[in-house]
Amino acid sequence: MSGTGLSLERILESALYVDDLDAAEDFYVRVLGLTVYGKAPGRHIFFRLPGQMLLLFDARATGQPLKPDAKLPVPPHGARGPGHVCFAATAEAIDTWRARLEAHGVGIESDFRWPSGGRSIYFRDPAGNSLEIAEPKLWGMT
Repeated sequence: MSGTGLSLERILESALYVDDLDAAEDFYVRVLGLTVYGKAPGRHIFFRLPGQMLLLFDARATGQPLKPDAKLPVPPHGARGPGHVCFAATAEAIDTWRARLEAHGVGIESDFRWPSGGRSIYFRDPAGNSLEIAEPKLWGMT
């Protein structure tokens, strides 16, 4: 926010919405190798990555109106349809990730190099969310 003296540092958390938390947990743990940070059955699963959190919610549960006696006053939220998250990796790691995904029967939808530099691979989680693993240099980052 230019001129205000305020600045945002980074994305702290990203959320995707799934319709089957058990299938999502299996995929993100078994295929992507993430570790569950916390979960509430029927509502959410949280994963910690370096410096950020990936939150998976069941939109049917999080879209419900806030109860007057709620312990945490988080407003209702949710989304319908597939979302997107991109994980950062080195060029060498992308080759390894592609092989790992294929070994788990996960189809690669696209594998290409960006005109600005960097490579991306795209695939889907069990809920249909679009997941990407890419080199940060596609955004001019390291």
